[in-house]
Order: sequence, then C-alpha cells, then structure tokens
Amino acid sequence: MVLRDVQNERDARNIYLKRVGVKGVRYPVVVLDRAQGTQATIATINMYVDLPKDYRGTHMSRFIEVLNEFHLEINPKRVKDILNRLKDVLNAKRAVIEVEFPYFVKKQAPVTKSESYLEYICSFEAEIFDGKFDFLISVSVPIHTLCPCSKEISERGAHNQRALCKVSFESKEMIWIEDIIEVVEKSASAPIFTLLKRPDEKYVTELAYDNPKFVEDVARDVAIELKKYDKIKWYKVEVESYESIHAHNAYACVTSDELEEQI
Repeated sequence: MVLRDVQNERDARNIYLKRVGVKGVRYPVVVLDRAQGTQATIATINMYVDLPKDYRGTHMSRFIEVLNEFHLEINPKRVKDILNRLKDVLNAKRAVIEVEFPYFVKKQAPVTKSESYLEYICSFEAEIFDGKFDFLISVSVPIHTLCPCSKEISERGAHNQRALCKVSFESKEMIWIEDIIEVVEKSASAPIFTLLKRPDEKYVTELAYDNPKFVEDVARDVAIELKKYDKIKWYKVEVESYESIHAHNAYACVTSDELEEQI
C-alpha cells in the first residue's frame, strides 16, 4: 500500500514560512572540553528550515535523522556540516540550529583546594542562508557581586549576592568555553564555587568585600578583556544581579558595536 505524502502536497495560500521544524529535542551530545578533550552532556535542540510558499509542510522526522547521522557530535567544528545536511535533506534554502546544554568545569576551592563541579549554561545558535554562515556562542557564568554603594555608606558589611554574566560572541577561530569563563570570573567581585569549607568561605567573603562591583562595572570590565581577543569578531555582555535587599534585579548590557563607537 502506498501511503499518501501529505507534507508534499501543494498549498494554495501563497505564504512563505521562514522557519519550520522541531523544538525542545532533548538529546545526548558530546562537546569539546579544554581539559578532557570532550565532555558528554544533554542538550535541548531546536532545528528549522524554511518552507516554500507552495508546499504544505516539511518532513519533521528528517530533522532527527540528521542528528543521528552525526553520532552525538555537536560542536563548532560540525555545526556547519549539520546545517548543510539539513538543507540537502529537506530541499531548503535556509537552515537553523539552536543548541543549549549544561557544561561542567571542575574547580578547586581557593584555600583548601577541595574539588567540585560547577555548571555553566552554554548555547550555540547557527544559520546558513544565501551562502552566509552565522554562528553565535553564548556562555552564562554565575558570579558574586558586592555593592560598592552599600559598602561605602554602611558601618558594618555590605549587601552582596549572586549574579549571572552572559557572554554571546562570534569568533574567527575556536575559543574555549573555559577562556570566556575565566574572563568573566576575573571581572566579578568573586567567583562562585559549589563546595567551600570554612577557610574557603572566609577567603571568598573577604575577596568580594575588597573588590566591590556594580553590574555596570562587571559589564565594562568583561568588555575590556574581550576586546583583547583578536579572534572575537563581535560580542555582547549581559550582567544580571539577583539583588539581596531589593525586590528587583539589577542589569547592565554592552556590545562590541557600542564600545567601538566610543573609542
């Protein structure tokens, strides 16, 4: 029995669709790791192609088939190959992939050297269209900020809290996730750790107190460090502080476009 191919039927509504595809695919992947070579993790993946105005639908199962062809290897070196394969299999002009995954780095506590893993949320966003390949990497780094104003006006202590710095960038060459993490943590009041013993907690608390930072300070300091990377073509730095004494968060953002305009 021949089954009817409904997706390939002609559509008379004359409407081009820029993106059709699958979202929220949970999938085991292997990503590049500076210390270990590779790291296995679980990604949430969205994949799209465009659909001509005269076709009713795309073949959703083929997105998963393409993923399977690449044997879990989803990294900057293979993303372009995946997109080209999507275009070929689905007869599309545009192909897009969005991949978000937790990435774990083993860290030592500053004094006791106790080891533990800290999670960083990372993502790849890539598109091929009309011969152009766009590829954006994002790394979200949890950090510690201590308010300079609170320290200045208070007789005892200062309010401090966790914050999140997200760096999104386009690069000319491969840049390790760990390199971005190190830039951000160096620009914060103090880094975040999963495991701290009492001597470590004392060290981190005093480090932050001696290094107060507004979200504006962190955004600017990260931008200055990123500007030193010749490999980076464009970047965006976003810092959000989960305020400990306010009913709102503090936020700052800068892009390399704005930084270049000011120089």
